[in-house]
Amino acid sequence: MIVERYTPQTLFSGSFPVHSEPRRIAAGQTLAALSVLGRVTATGALTLSVQAATDGSEKPVAILLAATDTNAGATDAPVYLAGCFNPALLVYGAGHDADSVKAALLGSPLFLRAIL
Repeated sequence: MIVERYTPQTLFSGSFPVHSEPRRIAAGQTLAALSVLGRVTATGALTLSVQAATDGSEKPVAILLAATDTNAGATDAPVYLAGCFNPALLVYGAGHDADSVKAALLGSPLFLRAIL
């Protein structure tokens, strides 16, 4: 008999209300589910938030719900705009980690809290 251990992955780590809705995702990306996204100031489109960016997207504003491929062009995809999330499950762009994203989200309706 084979016995496997199931370890649930809890995405939501608090009681803050969760809100999601479709947003425009910038072209030319293959993004994993739960990617941390920033908004490009010039276009308003969301892209993977990279700490060294200088186009506005360096500041995280959303979390992508599902894997999304925009290599054929920009598309709308559902994103989380509010909620309390387990930082261990999120996908971070270059230069970002749970601490930098948590600091950048201060004052927004998105929160990161580790599950102990």
